[in-house]
Amino acid sequence: MAERLTTVAGVRAVVLGGSRARGTHRPDSDWDLGLYYRGAPDLAALTALASAFQGSTVEVAGPGGWGPWVNGGAWLRVDGAPVDWILRDLDRVEAVWSACRQGRYEVGVQPGHPLGFWSPAYPGEVALGRVLSDPSGELTALQQETSGYPEPLRAALADAAWEAEFSIDAARKSASAGDRLHVSLCLSRAFGILVQSLHAHHRTWCLNEKGALAAAAALPETPAFFAERVGAALRGLDAAAVETAAAVVRDVREVLRAKPA
Repeated sequence: MAERLTTVAGVRAVVLGGSRARGTHRPDSDWDLGLYYRGAPDLAALTALASAFQGSTVEVAGPGGWGPWVNGGAWLRVDGAPVDWILRDLDRVEAVWSACRQGRYEVGVQPGHPLGFWSPAYPGEVALGRVLSDPSGELTALQQETSGYPEPLRAALADAAWEAEFSIDAARKSASAGDRLHVSLCLSRAFGILVQSLHAHHRTWCLNEKGALAAAAALPETPAFFAERVGAALRGLDAAAVETAAAVVRDVREVLRAKPA
């Protein structure tokens, strides 16, 4: 499939991503294929190819069809297995990688990413993916670059933990008013930032929210019972829960102040 995809005009490389690339998949996990393109990919050709693989009509969303960051693609079932095609603009990925090397990143609104799409996920996907087809070798070269986590990005994402404290302060005011929706959003935002900061502290790519809490809890020096304390705070959503969250934030920020290994 990957080899045929790279014969489509505009598609430069195909990468296996997600849990199957990292070896953490379950038997029913999706097969996630990143389709890296330049310019405008031939949507008609992609649609015809997707429909041929599935054996029935498939709709392929073009660039921007799935939002500003998860660019577009298609959901297929091939021999009973779920296969996701996810478009990635290679020019944009390279631009984000350049910004990351300078310690700059963005967090954008994106359907399917309740805590926002953190732009370092782009180079992270390249770094952690498995290149299946890359006729020109350009994505393989980019993967070699992204194997090293940039120090400016590490420092910037570790410093971002200040916002977690800000979110806790906002949650305190809403907890006293019984505004559980706002409290839940503030606490989720705070914990999401801490997860990003902890990953960056250890120069480890964090791609999205799914599984990120457990992954952060398993990192060296993460405060004891991190995931359990986060879970307790998110279940409570009251004044006591906010103070539990505040203690978690303080403990993590203490870890982040230490020099990374």
